[in-house]
Amino acid sequence: MTAEVNAAIHGAVEAGVEDILVSDGHNAKTNLLIEELDNRARLNTGSPAPFAMVQGIDQGVDAAIFIGYHARSGQSNAVLSHTWDKTTIANLWLNGLLVGEIGLNAALCGHFGVPVLMIAGDQAACNEAKELLHPIENVAVKIAQGRYSAECLPLAVSQARIQTAARRAIETFRAGLGQEPFKIQTPVELVVELKGPEMADQAALMPGSTRHENLKISFSSPDMPAVYQAFRTIALLAAA
Repeated sequence: MTAEVNAAIHGAVEAGVEDILVSDGHNAKTNLLIEELDNRARLNTGSPAPFAMVQGIDQGVDAAIFIGYHARSGQSNAVLSHTWDKTTIANLWLNGLLVGEIGLNAALCGHFGVPVLMIAGDQAACNEAKELLHPIENVAVKIAQGRYSAECLPLAVSQARIQTAARRAIETFRAGLGQEPFKIQTPVELVVELKGPEMADQAALMPGSTRHENLKISFSSPDMPAVYQAFRTIALLAAA
């Protein structure tokens, strides 16, 4: 994982980027090896952080790259497909649009005017990103054959492709031809479908939420950051 992030950093530097912020996004955000991370980047690590997988997105960021993302919950032939928490979250909608972590984080980036230029993951994650954020540079580092099986590229090949795609994405963006920010129309209605009635019972304790049938909880807000944090609160309560 650290080597793939480094590959994206190398591509960004080749495209002339001078300020790089990395946010460790998986699980407790303690996966990347800081001693092996390219020293031209700073690292957000540890949890909880206000914006989790895209911590720092509110600090004047120009563009974002997603490395090592997964397809949303329920996707077939997708390695470890999930939406935030595989044990609690069944589905997530923003204004009726079904999204996973790719769409959720891209929408938060979009609130701050930040486009997502590139994604790396398996073919299912790349296809999901292309459908939602087209056009977007993508690198499928593996072809999933199930939830726990995949045909993987050699690491050197994956890293070379990530580096090339990152450089090309940033060069295109700087030329004014790249991706626009992904923005959800406000106010934003969040709907979360949980995996068990006890989880919905717990999540419904969140002030401002509405409990629906079929294990769904909804929440509405004038802005995406509040919706993002509401989603995280629902997930935490459901897992309690």
